[in-house]
Amino acid sequence: MMYSSRRKPVLYFKEDRSLLSRFFTGKCTVFKLFGLCLLLVVGSLLWLQLSCSGDLGHSTVQAEGRALQHPAQAQAQAQQPCPHDKPTPGQDNPAWGPHKMALIIPFRERFEELLVFVPFMHNFLNKKRIRHKILVINQVDHYRFNRASLINVGYLESGNDTDYVAMHDVDLLPMNEALDYGFPEEGPFHVASPELHPLYHYKTYVGGILLLTKQHYQMCNGMSNRFWGWGREDDEFFRRLKTAGLQLFRPNGIKTGYKTFRHIHDPAWRKRDQKRIAAQKQEQFKVDPTGGLTTLRYTLEARQELSISGAPCTVLSAKLECDLDETPWCQFS
Repeated sequence: MMYSSRRKPVLYFKEDRSLLSRFFTGKCTVFKLFGLCLLLVVGSLLWLQLSCSGDLGHSTVQAEGRALQHPAQAQAQAQQPCPHDKPTPGQDNPAWGPHKMALIIPFRERFEELLVFVPFMHNFLNKKRIRHKILVINQVDHYRFNRASLINVGYLESGNDTDYVAMHDVDLLPMNEALDYGFPEEGPFHVASPELHPLYHYKTYVGGILLLTKQHYQMCNGMSNRFWGWGREDDEFFRRLKTAGLQLFRPNGIKTGYKTFRHIHDPAWRKRDQKRIAAQKQEQFKVDPTGGLTTLRYTLEARQELSISGAPCTVLSAKLECDLDETPWCQFS
């Protein structure tokens, strides 16, 4: 009998020996369990990073009004890095001590910096167990920026629940947790000393961050209201401290030098008003013997409670008044 040598066709499949296929087939081993855990951890970290970027890109700023909105807000928010720590509650925990700070921020149209500053400082002070409330003094009039007058407003509006103030620039972040923000009982405490500030290093500099008890600030009659535009008000206040007989203290034992603070101001994006108009060039170096808290004139337009990335702050919209006979340089040329 003749048999055909022709065989039935057989389909051959190439065995898939890829690493992924071998990983998910076969017996369960310790190696496979470890790999799965590692994948879950990496995936979770990636998801958190994407969520953080999205949250900051659409930062939740809850307010009753919109006086602080700025056209560059969306662009600036997208550039902000994710915070390492979420703000923690407890800015007014009585267990932290009897003293409470009014953190005063003179402010105008620097919303992108405020979005970074408020949650950063709230978290920084909570870690140091410093009772505090953050006051953003927002200048809403049409005159030139007056940092000193805004700090005077912050002092007067800080309430009876605080007993010392921190005059704090919105673009200066402390990066060393050893810096002291406690109650300056012995005298004014200049946190951003010339040895540590990234930009200003002359001996009589008292700007950036300065802590004073309310009693000491009252003894100086606050700051002069004559300084419209950027600069010089701190130099005049240094003379007031001396006139009041107050000793100035500065940090000791800080080893981080000019890296102690992070300066987040971008001069290319927001230029400072450094013009000297009319007699301002001569007047800027003079001492103001009578002006200060007693001569301050302003109207409080609004008080708004905000939460920026979970950090609470109060925005006080202040409309300053200007005596054109005394300081005609308060107006833009």
